[in-house]
Amino acid sequence: MTKIQMKTPVVEIDGDEMTRILWAQIKEKLIEPFVELKSEYYDLGLVNRDKTNDQVTIDCANAIKKYGVGVKCATITPNAQRVEEYSLKEMWKSPNGTIRAILGGTVFREPILAKNIKSYVPGWTSPIVMARHAYGDIYNCEEKEVEKGTVAELVYTKDGKETRQLIHDFSEAGGVVRGMHNDTSSIDHFAHACFMYALEHKMDLWFGSKDTISKIYHHKFKDVFQEIYDKHYKMKFEALGIEYFYTLIDDIVARIIKSNGGMLWACMNYDGDVMSDLVATAFGSLAMMSSVLVSPDGYYEYEAAHGTVTRHYYRHLEGYETSTNPVATIYAWTGALKKRGELDDIPELCEFAKKLECATVETIESGIMTGDLASLATGEVTKVNSKEFMDAIASRI
Repeated sequence: MTKIQMKTPVVEIDGDEMTRILWAQIKEKLIEPFVELKSEYYDLGLVNRDKTNDQVTIDCANAIKKYGVGVKCATITPNAQRVEEYSLKEMWKSPNGTIRAILGGTVFREPILAKNIKSYVPGWTSPIVMARHAYGDIYNCEEKEVEKGTVAELVYTKDGKETRQLIHDFSEAGGVVRGMHNDTSSIDHFAHACFMYALEHKMDLWFGSKDTISKIYHHKFKDVFQEIYDKHYKMKFEALGIEYFYTLIDDIVARIIKSNGGMLWACMNYDGDVMSDLVATAFGSLAMMSSVLVSPDGYYEYEAAHGTVTRHYYRHLEGYETSTNPVATIYAWTGALKKRGELDDIPELCEFAKKLECATVETIESGIMTGDLASLATGEVTKVNSKEFMDAIASRI
């Protein structure tokens, strides 16, 4: 068959460990036989990030600004153990955090559903879509371990004048201190993105923070959302019969468990990091959730919203076949190819991406699946390794 031609590259961002292995297999088995793939490649494997002093992470984010669409493999955010394991120069920051700080925007994550995979929460009959603010908070913070006798202060400087505010007097014992921030324009973009997504998909929008405790920082988010809703979106929501609902984050957690799903759940950055994993797992697997960063400037970065599957990677190194679920990584590629096709007016590329998604879900619904789903599935199940699963998908395409 004649391969589908691309006009503009996607920014291809390779990653670490087992997901890096799957990345190569997805390209080989599911994309390159059908698409003349055009990509600008960046290696964000931990070894290369250390070699380039993490400059490669900044470079790939700027490449997404240039080309408009990126697709990213899962990467390691090193802790102390990883620094020792990889002999790193330093404990590099989260590459996702670095990219999101450069691009800004909102991450939308949606469970990938198959008819024969039942949710751990029986009442969740419709998908819960997560909207995660992708700027600031602990992902762009400065933190330090301090000695006994230290006084930590917030210092604000404007026009050469300083204002100081005591954080804590560490006179009795040392400890840790952190300074984090957000900015109003980023919160504005987050709110608009959430309201527009809810309108487009005709979904209720739930948003929660902890404004009773964080009376300035979290309250700012609450106020911005309410102001933007009242000014720009209230009449449109009412015309569609959908609701914007604010409450405390802990109240939303309690309510969401009792719900039937079907809403867009907007979260501040850290809350979204944690809660999107909870929602993905409850619907079946961390590997069954799509994820896209939508920048206010019109840039898109698609990714697998899970880790590098370290345990399976070590098994792979020992020569064993692993039954690692590649679905989220497949959907990262299909999302990027669909968006590239839309932006470049290549309908056959969009159609191919949709067919690859359908083939992936139909393979699972036929009973062929990886080990993480096999214990949840109803009906007859054939548990296969990752290569066999992708071969089954390829045969359906």
